[in-house]
Amino acid sequence: MADLTDDELLAALGVEVAQPKARTYTAREERVIAGFEDIERFFEEHGRAPRHGEDRDIFERLYAVRLDRLRELEDCRELLTGLDKHGLLQGETEAHAPVVDELDDDALLAQLGVETSGGDDDIRTLKHVPSAEERRAAEEIATRDKCEDFARFKPLFEQVKLDLEAGTRETRPFELKAEIRPGAYFIVGGQIAYVAEMGEVFTTAHGRSDARLRVIFDNGTQSNMLMRSLQRALNGDEAGRRITDPEAGPLFSGQAEEGDLASGTIYVLRSKSDHPVVAQHRDIVHKIGVTNMAVEKRIAGAQLQPTFLMANVEIMAQYTLYNINRTKLEKLIHRVFGAALLDIEIPDRFGTMIKPREWFLVPLDVINEAVERIRDQTIADYRYDPREARLVYSKAV
Repeated sequence: MADLTDDELLAALGVEVAQPKARTYTAREERVIAGFEDIERFFEEHGRAPRHGEDRDIFERLYAVRLDRLRELEDCRELLTGLDKHGLLQGETEAHAPVVDELDDDALLAQLGVETSGGDDDIRTLKHVPSAEERRAAEEIATRDKCEDFARFKPLFEQVKLDLEAGTRETRPFELKAEIRPGAYFIVGGQIAYVAEMGEVFTTAHGRSDARLRVIFDNGTQSNMLMRSLQRALNGDEAGRRITDPEAGPLFSGQAEEGDLASGTIYVLRSKSDHPVVAQHRDIVHKIGVTNMAVEKRIAGAQLQPTFLMANVEIMAQYTLYNINRTKLEKLIHRVFGAALLDIEIPDRFGTMIKPREWFLVPLDVINEAVERIRDQTIADYRYDPREARLVYSKAV
């Protein structure tokens, strides 16, 4: 006797077999099942359930939110029990998971800060998905601390603003990452940003070079951001600009111009003031100026003039230069030593508080070097670093 199937044996015995009816699902149930199948596929590809976290792929984050919601809804658990091959519905919902009332992909994506393209049911078609790096860059720009030593940098910002007004500096669109370097100025988020420090350059996991920066803002705040974070912020800011290095113009010329002198003298003075700040740093507090008269005549009556700190002074050095534009030279000297400008206020004879502008905390030997660089016309490529107490090369490579 030929082998019979179970149904044929039951039929031979006169037993009717009821055919199971195919179950029909509502549109919502079909959407729930399809969504759970995406989660199952993720598990099979990665060997784990999807997790929350801003460093995760956007789809993993979406699946994690969806799975948490499925675990919470009793009707969804009942619907999916027979499909849950990996026991995913038995896990626990994370405490910090986003809460969404409906299992709608658009709602889930909106909760995660992602815009869909519209008119396409595939959640993989997205209009904008901010990467983890983009989010971190925005956070670094937005997160700032108070700059405790802002007094060191305030004169630099004041000088930059004066340079912009005078036209010796300009603002131009930001173009290259190489423009981000120590001593560089930018406009980002409506504020002037100064790159005060740069750490060692390292290579990221994606093979890109980066470095940690200390960026000071003209509102007295600072941020220890990555170079690429500042780059993205500048690229993403329509008003973002870099501020050029100052153009001092010709200091020496074979032809006379307005402001040129047949001869000029750079003088360096040391104050005999008993002001506490001056007395404490007397060996490095120097006034650097330019005159077309004898220095002895220039300092006559120094004790009556706020520009000389209302005290007598001692001539420390004199340097005679020929055919030099005095105004441009003074601006250049103040820019080079701007980071070391003495921040002091003193009363004049009438009690009015005056802030002298030509006194700097700079050793005499560094001033000597600066004058030599003025003579060989290389000074525009240097600036004074107060931390190292020396001139450092600052021209962009």
